[in-house]
Amino acid sequence: MAESSGDEDCTETDFVFYRDREEWKDVTPVEQDDGPYPVVAIAYSEKFKDVFDYFRAVLMADERSERAFTLTEDAISLNAANYTVWYHRKVIVEWLKDPSAELQFTENILELDAKNYHAWQHRQWVIKEFGLWEREIDYVDKLLTEDLRNNSAWNQRYFVISKTTGFVEDVVHQEVSTFTTLPLPPLLEVRTRLTMDLIRKVPNNESAWNYLKGVLSQTGLSKYPGLKETLLEMYGNGIDSLYLMSTLIDIYEEELQSGLADSNCLEQALELCHKLATDVDYIRREYWNYISRTLKSRFGVPTQ
Repeated sequence: MAESSGDEDCTETDFVFYRDREEWKDVTPVEQDDGPYPVVAIAYSEKFKDVFDYFRAVLMADERSERAFTLTEDAISLNAANYTVWYHRKVIVEWLKDPSAELQFTENILELDAKNYHAWQHRQWVIKEFGLWEREIDYVDKLLTEDLRNNSAWNQRYFVISKTTGFVEDVVHQEVSTFTTLPLPPLLEVRTRLTMDLIRKVPNNESAWNYLKGVLSQTGLSKYPGLKETLLEMYGNGIDSLYLMSTLIDIYEEELQSGLADSNCLEQALELCHKLATDVDYIRREYWNYISRTLKSRFGVPTQ
């Protein structure tokens, strides 16, 4: 995100410039130095200039205070891509030992930019540092309900579960399959939209497929009960999803490697590679041709 002039945020009639605030009279603002001949001079709004002139001042003084904390909120609202402001806010939260405003604050930023890396990084730090895990799965569910393709929300889901319950058997079942009757850890005793449900709804959603592979990375795709059959059923019903087909290839490869493959396994994997290379994913045909050659080299040529 490029640095903004802040015009979209200067409509508030109740904003008081920092230069006019009595409690900031002891601070000398530091103007931005673009050099004598800036290549592209940005027309900063007065509010943007005021906020960041004072932010530069507190940063140079390494000021850690309640007023500096409030200043970072204004600065991030004006330019949420500014890493330095996030860094200083983190330091102040550590100093105050008070994370009470951080989850709502990052939610507000993510409503404007769902993929804001700095907001997600700050949110993960706050949750981990202060143990604020309890409601995060609910928040992720809300984001995925609004946008199934929100890769950042899928990543956050993986982060929360991996750092709390871990992907133990019952949690994996909850995340991948249908609703389970198994007793679940308190964190997951909520009705969630599960990975395969969302994959069926939007088969070309790469984020959900990546999450599925991440959840099953330890146990293996081929060892999860019913997964292969479910994907074959979807494929047989005419769902020519690139991600579905590539996942089936991964399953076939695992089966071949384990020595548990049936006689048609290699042939089926090669057929999928051919379809991907010639039709579904033609732009990456060289990659799928390479996968096909590799499978033949490792496991032989299928018997006709």
